Amino acid sequence: MKDHKIRVVFDNKTLKPDLSPGWGFACVIRYAGTTILFDTGADGSVLLNNMEKLNIDPREIGVVVLSHAHGDHANGLGHILAMNTDVTVYLPQSFPNTYKQGITSSGAKVEEIKGPKEMFYGVFTTGEMTGIIPEQALAIKTLYGTAVITGCAHPGIVPIVESAKQITGDSIYLVLGGFHFPKRSVVDSFRDLGVQKVAPCHCTGDEALEFFQEGYGDDYIEVGVGKEIEIG
Repeated sequence: MKDHKIRVVFDNKTLKPDLSPGWGFACVIRYAGTTILFDTGADGSVLLNNMEKLNIDPREIGVVVLSHAHGDHANGLGHILAMNTDVTVYLPQSFPNTYKQGITSSGAKVEEIKGPKEMFYGVFTTGEMTGIIPEQALAIKTLYGTAVITGCAHPGIVPIVESAKQITGDSIYLVLGGFHFPKRSVVDSFRDLGVQKVAPCHCTGDEALEFFQEGYGDDYIEVGVGKEIEIG
């Protein structure tokens, strides 16, 4: 993968017939020389198969970020660690201790996230936000503004975007990921926050996908396995 791109490797639907869909989400982010895997989907074998077909080597991953402790976002990690333990896994502090111990026993490192912080150059976590289940999201600084990447957005997609905007102090270029069945009014909230482009997927819901597509027109990005997004 070239620098400064996001490639979706696990999602409910696929955009290419040779790639497999599955319930959950995962994307690979190439940013400033670092390869980040955000979430791991529900099935590690599907994840690795899609990555192989997209010419993404699991051994190039240096950082794994897990949004929250649900299986459709965290179950695939074991398959990644079976091929590459030279990684640091950033996860919310509230993850079960048994899950954390499984990571460290494999030889990988665990970084527990509580509050907002810059994880490394240009890449921020919102910190563990309160919702149905505690969850973190990523905020990445790009030439176009901040790219926000979410897992399911259990704390609410609008509070997540608001937090990302405050953390980076920048405009919001893109919001990608699960929006967790938002109301139609969220489109107006996004416009008020200055969100330029939207790429909802996974647990957003068909109705919400439709009204985001209506509300954003050409700035709506269809997402599925194989989608590549330039983040500059």
